[in-house]
Amino acid sequence: MTVSITPASPADAPELAALAALTFPLACPPQVSAADSAAFVAKHLSETAFGQYLADDSKQILAARQDGSLIGYALLVFAAASDAEVSDALQQLPAPAAELSKCYVHPAAHGAGAAAALMQAAVDTAAASGYRTLWLGVNDLNLRAQAFYRKSGFSEIGRRNFTVGGHVFRDFILALSLSPDNG
Repeated sequence: MTVSITPASPADAPELAALAALTFPLACPPQVSAADSAAFVAKHLSETAFGQYLADDSKQILAARQDGSLIGYALLVFAAASDAEVSDALQQLPAPAAELSKCYVHPAAHGAGAAAALMQAAVDTAAASGYRTLWLGVNDLNLRAQAFYRKSGFSEIGRRNFTVGGHVFRDFILALSLSPDNG
């Protein structure tokens, strides 16, 4: 599988929203209803939301494509963590820290190397932007994602709350120390 990864543009917002609507529910624990998942997607992963992310200088979206079709995306946040638990956990790691807020690949591309290529591009982008740590949150029941992140070099540094619908989950905070030679 040949995957190209480039920065997303505002024209990509509709495709990003469609992919997010497909992939976000797959990462949700069983307690999250379809209605709660849809409400989260409508608020945080809609075409409008992606347009706002793409217009925000503190964020960058990387788009993974195969044969011109969007098959994955990663959202990097280049700003201090707003969550106190995350900030506390990051104290033990080199600053500054960037967040890998979203990293999703179409289910048809699972296991074919697209996620690894997207992750490497996210790591390279954060390191090239001067960040020394990359962190993310992952649900404690999402074993597939946890295994992928650990294989990518991330390790657990703490826990944080993450709310979807009426459910508050205790996500793992995983982090990776970066250096200019991470690529």
